[in-house]
Amino acid sequence: MPVEVANESEIAVDESSLAAICTYVLAEMGVNPMAELSVLCVDPDYMSTLHERWMGEKGPTDVLAFPMDELDTGRPDEPDPGPALLGDVVLCPTVAIRQARAAGHTMDDELILLATHGVLHLLGYDHMEPEEEKEMFGLQSTLLERWRAAPRAPMTGEVVDRGPVQR
Repeated sequence: MPVEVANESEIAVDESSLAAICTYVLAEMGVNPMAELSVLCVDPDYMSTLHERWMGEKGPTDVLAFPMDELDTGRPDEPDPGPALLGDVVLCPTVAIRQARAAGHTMDDELILLATHGVLHLLGYDHMEPEEEKEMFGLQSTLLERWRAAPRAPMTGEVVDRGPVQR
């Protein structure tokens, strides 16, 4: 699963971990391995612009998700769907730092959580209603727990497959 991470903020982020968690979540959720995802880290001013334009809310937020294509991009007469651009997850490290301090963990941990949250939004999960919130945040917790506990390959650091997450 191609995951492209671009850091346009002035704060150093662990781009490889962001790509790895996104790849992990997509695989755990059974997304076609040809699917593509973009993760962009931006400064608070740019995040504020996006937040106001797309959500109608002022000020920067932590994460925004912009879906692009449906997950099944193949035509009925094609045996295998082609690559799909799932969309973009936009993160604001400055906001992540504040939230990490309040939660008592690192910015990197917060960005991993926010990236997971953004990918779930791209996959159609939401938290506007109490039932949706319970489902999405429960799944997010399960994915993050499994990510943290997953054995890593010695040379690459990649997660060793443990089978799909139970929903």
